[in-house]
Amino acid sequence: MIKKIVFAMVCIATAGLHAQNGTISPYSYFGIGDLRSASTVENQMMGGIGVYADSIHVNLQNPAGYSKLRITTYTAGMSRRELRLKSFTEEQNTSVSNLDYLALGFGLGKGLGVGFGIRPYSSVGYDLVAENNDADGALITNQFRGEGGLNKVYFSVGYALAQNLSIGATASFNFGNVENERIQSVEDVQFGTLDRRISRINGMDFNYALYYTPKIKDKYTLFASARVNTQANLTSKNSQEIGSFSLITGQNIEVLDVDLDARGLRNTDLKIPTTTTLGIGFGENMKWFLGGEYGFQDLSSFSNDFLAAENIEYQNSSFFAFGGYFIPDYDAFQGYFKRINYRAGIRYERTGMLVNDTEINNLGITFGLGLPLGRSFSNLNLGFELGRRGTTSADLIEESYFKINVGLSLNDLWFQKRKIN
Repeated sequence: MIKKIVFAMVCIATAGLHAQNGTISPYSYFGIGDLRSASTVENQMMGGIGVYADSIHVNLQNPAGYSKLRITTYTAGMSRRELRLKSFTEEQNTSVSNLDYLALGFGLGKGLGVGFGIRPYSSVGYDLVAENNDADGALITNQFRGEGGLNKVYFSVGYALAQNLSIGATASFNFGNVENERIQSVEDVQFGTLDRRISRINGMDFNYALYYTPKIKDKYTLFASARVNTQANLTSKNSQEIGSFSLITGQNIEVLDVDLDARGLRNTDLKIPTTTTLGIGFGENMKWFLGGEYGFQDLSSFSNDFLAAENIEYQNSSFFAFGGYFIPDYDAFQGYFKRINYRAGIRYERTGMLVNDTEINNLGITFGLGLPLGRSFSNLNLGFELGRRGTTSADLIEESYFKINVGLSLNDLWFQKRKIN
């Protein structure tokens, strides 16, 4: 049965990562698109913190947490986001569904655990229209479209150096295509012009973690972690087409390939700066937990020479996140609701994007349930998030969103000898 479930998950992941439109946010126009959540549903519902790890769930953010795994865990997550996009004069509702991750983690004994998987890294999906008048009063319409994004394949290992001290590392390969298109038309002019740019991007990044979880009075545990996601060195192979087309039939009149070699833009480097995250928490095992994290990134050093935008600047980014869980009685023989894991959290992010001289921030409130499946350690995780990003000032867009998350965590026993009595 497990093999069938895993096979189905792989098929869903392969189809989903290639077919999904990962975002519909106008802010995905900038950088390499919207950076997707790096955590499982369990951690997302605690404000997205990664300082908590246990023996039955995969922690995608904290590779040192793999040292705590005691059984094999298959996990997958999906989400649906309902958005309200609001400008100073207009409002629009839309939605998007996504596959968020597919991962496998297992313990190898003696404090050693490993895992691997695939998930989206960033998503591009926007369709914007800007109108203005030329010197003669004719209406000029510019339409900006973008799609694509990057996926991440990773391998993680965690090892317990001592009873309460673990280290871990994740190696990730990022790959994908991003297509950006600008179409311009002028009132009463038969032909329009187009500028289409395609970037084929790939490269590596590494995430290192130190994890300290001492016992306090034999009942409580202190959780402390430090994680460093090193600079992602990505290479972009670029191509560009410019030309004209008929506004009536939509057919191209003349389209030419731009000589990017002469401008030094055929191959460009994208350096995503290092992110450092510090976390601390406190709790009683399988009963309750409270924790918080602070992360920061020197995003001011980022640039995309091939897709340079005039109305954006990058500055240092940071985030604060707090969250936790509560289980009334995880070992209760009667009363299913006593074994449910209740989670909640809050997250505030300064994205580091300064658009039209206005800072773009993101605030989200999360909550959810971990529903046990039978008497096993497997569970179905449901999560919800309410949030807001951006602003309507400075001719920008404010995004209000409601996100529904569904995660499945299945457990099995590997690498253990069977005993015959």
